[in-house]
Amino acid sequence: MSVGELIVLGPGEGKTVAVLGDWYTYKAVGRDTDGRYGLVEVTAPADAPGPPPHVHEREEEALYVVEGELKVQIGQRTLQARAGTFALVPRGTVHTFSNPTSRPTRVLAIVSPAGFERAFEEMADVAPWADEPPDMDKLLAIAKKYHLKIVGAP
Repeated sequence: MSVGELIVLGPGEGKTVAVLGDWYTYKAVGRDTDGRYGLVEVTAPADAPGPPPHVHEREEEALYVVEGELKVQIGQRTLQARAGTFALVPRGTVHTFSNPTSRPTRVLAIVSPAGFERAFEEMADVAPWADEPPDMDKLLAIAKKYHLKIVGAP
């Protein structure tokens, strides 16, 4: 697919990978947007711990809760983000999210500029499930490659 082509994906469509128990479905990637942004739909199952606290050194990340509820930490602020909530995570800000509820949550994550969405594919090979300890050396190498600083325990 080249830049400028129409993309239409229905519910559940798009390449999906698992990272630390969450499901990431690609809706648009850098090659689709001329590197401007990547758009991924994240499905966090019930009681999902989410990613460890981390910092994107090069990207801003925007989260929009489509369904369910998400606990989001951005810097020193923690919020319960219900469906319809939008949160912008400025570049260089510590953040994480989890789903402490008893039902799945769906979130649209926009990362700008594009490129970081490729990290999810690589992380899926190393750390697909939350209940299996990841190979931390490999995970940290991927994080470094994508200018991601993990600042808390997974």
